[in-house]
Amino acid sequence: MAAGSYKAARDLLLAARTDYERAWREFRWPALERFNWALDWFDAELAAGESAHRPALRIVGPGAQTFSFVALSERSNRLANGLRTLGVRRRDPILLMLGNVAALWETVLAAMKLGAVVIPATTLLTPGDLADRFERGGVRHVVAAAGEAGKFASLAPGATRIAVGETVAGWHRYEDLLQAPPEFAPDGPTSADDPMLLYFTSGTTAKPKLVLHSHRSYPLGHLSTMYGLGLRPGDLHLNVSSPGWAKHAWSCFFAPWIAEATIFIVNQPRFNARGLLDAIAEHHVTSLCAPPTIWRLLVQEDLKGWKTALRELASAGEPLNPEVIERIKAAWGLTIRDFYGQTETTALLGNSPGQKIKFGSMGRPMPGYRLRLLEPNGEEAEEGEICIVLDPKPAGLMQGYRGDDGKDVPLGGDVYRTGDVASRDDDGYFTYVGRADDIFKASDYRVSPFELESLLIEHAAVAEAAVVPAPDPVRTAVPKAYVTLASDWPANRATALSIFRHVRGRAAPYKRIRRLEFAELPKTISGKIRRVELRKSEEARAPGGRSPGEYREDDFSPAELAAD
Repeated sequence: MAAGSYKAARDLLLAARTDYERAWREFRWPALERFNWALDWFDAELAAGESAHRPALRIVGPGAQTFSFVALSERSNRLANGLRTLGVRRRDPILLMLGNVAALWETVLAAMKLGAVVIPATTLLTPGDLADRFERGGVRHVVAAAGEAGKFASLAPGATRIAVGETVAGWHRYEDLLQAPPEFAPDGPTSADDPMLLYFTSGTTAKPKLVLHSHRSYPLGHLSTMYGLGLRPGDLHLNVSSPGWAKHAWSCFFAPWIAEATIFIVNQPRFNARGLLDAIAEHHVTSLCAPPTIWRLLVQEDLKGWKTALRELASAGEPLNPEVIERIKAAWGLTIRDFYGQTETTALLGNSPGQKIKFGSMGRPMPGYRLRLLEPNGEEAEEGEICIVLDPKPAGLMQGYRGDDGKDVPLGGDVYRTGDVASRDDDGYFTYVGRADDIFKASDYRVSPFELESLLIEHAAVAEAAVVPAPDPVRTAVPKAYVTLASDWPANRATALSIFRHVRGRAAPYKRIRRLEFAELPKTISGKIRRVELRKSEEARAPGGRSPGEYREDDFSPAELAAD
């Protein structure tokens, strides 16, 4: 019964794939009290239906493997039985730290079947990061790559440890667990509101929060993500994302398998744009989603040299600059469709297939979500913080945050505030303005860092940019740009002048870049720019002081700045 209503909701979105108005009007979140996505959907529908012997997961590059839906169903059954013999029980937290290897997908499915709670972790974490996750996440079991075992040496000696790959002293072998029986029986029904995933956010401004998702929020919620991506049954979908972060679950797990598509992974020891493009062309990838950083690297190549089978292009993680979208369209005749969500949610806003695309816009609310733009005082606005209406609460919103004391803090109030500011036009399209704590005032005008960063990246010299306020005795603050240069551009006065000229001709006087510094941008381990570090650097500088490599608009004569 659960799978029936779930499939009906999925099929409606597939049928209305290019008809946004119909999807928005007719879609309703399935009302399920009991639901286990791994058992009720993956096993009962995908592994037992027409898709059973089609590839579910295809990995190329190091660790290349291909598994069908029925094969992954059986392997995850064996693993669930093996984990059960080691003492893994319902609600037990399992820290999962693997790269893009099949064991990652098998472990998530097995944990769902058992009712255990997965704490995804990137392999970039340090022992200190892991200690925080053990303490605040209450980790009882670990599944990790054998090469990462050393990071756990001093952590929670009582935790069950399972190594994927080579044998590690004191650790159980993952392959041994796959020798368990292939038939799995759950110990009871799964409530749709039982905990399933515990994410540590990437922490761009503060200590990572613990985001709690249930068997309802991501498995049902990612119906909106499937719709935003425009996936179809039989698609070969590539999402460039690292395990450990929510976007990996979005587009490398739930959304493709909800659509009965194949998840395609290109493993590279070090990112190589040409190698990725070769794989996309060779394997006939039909759908590609990547973060802005990857798109910016891809457009450095002569994309017309690759003949692909791509139909859908998407970007998420941070807003994508219009300049990059235009370069891709010129090369491939396809438009990258931007969409927006958070670790705490599924896809909230998007440019789904068939919608009119407005460059720079995140699109319109996805089916199932009602959004408002609010001022800090709660007043409705055409530019304000993106807020999710909680009556009724959409399925794709987290259960709440888990406190440092291990207690869950449920959501309250009439809305959930995302912390992101956007504007909305007369057609209902939302355009990203910035994080509420990134927007600043210069000469008493509100300045959006993202708007200026989009202008900066249009310049050929600029690979990445971050704009923050720099204290100024007259204007209170002025916009300062930290810029990472594209290859072959020197960090000198001539390059700075060229960038100043570029922005000067395109931005109103109050929001011109007044200061510029060439630098590698500080980022979280998930790749998001930590503007907070740059702001603090500016705030800590002595009044009137400047960094050694800083260029200022005042360093150039009006004639120089005005020249073409």
